[in-house]
Amino acid sequence: MSDPSAHEESHLKVLRLLDSNPLMSQRDLSDALAISLGKTNYCIKALLDKGFIKMQNFRNNKNKLAYVYLLTPLGIEQKSRMTVEFLQIKVQEYEHLRLEIAGLKQEAEQNSLREQQ
Repeated sequence: MSDPSAHEESHLKVLRLLDSNPLMSQRDLSDALAISLGKTNYCIKALLDKGFIKMQNFRNNKNKLAYVYLLTPLGIEQKSRMTVEFLQIKVQEYEHLRLEIAGLKQEAEQNSLREQQ
């Protein structure tokens, strides 16, 4: 399994946020993800182009720029697939770090014993 690219990770984060709150604006998404508004717009456009989300204007809303972002069935499926892939990657990273930490602890203990002699 290859490491996911940064844009795939951004896409998953956007899908997760919109799934839980479809009323988020692009500015809200940008703030929540700590990325630029331009990158957020680019990500939204990519998800729209792929058919993972659809955008609807609020009917009866005075602010004509207010949209709701809804995950499509394809977007829900993609979010689930990406979540499983990211979970597998994070578990592998965790196991690697756990082993590295254990090794460092052992090394530190050995160094401490040598200093005491």
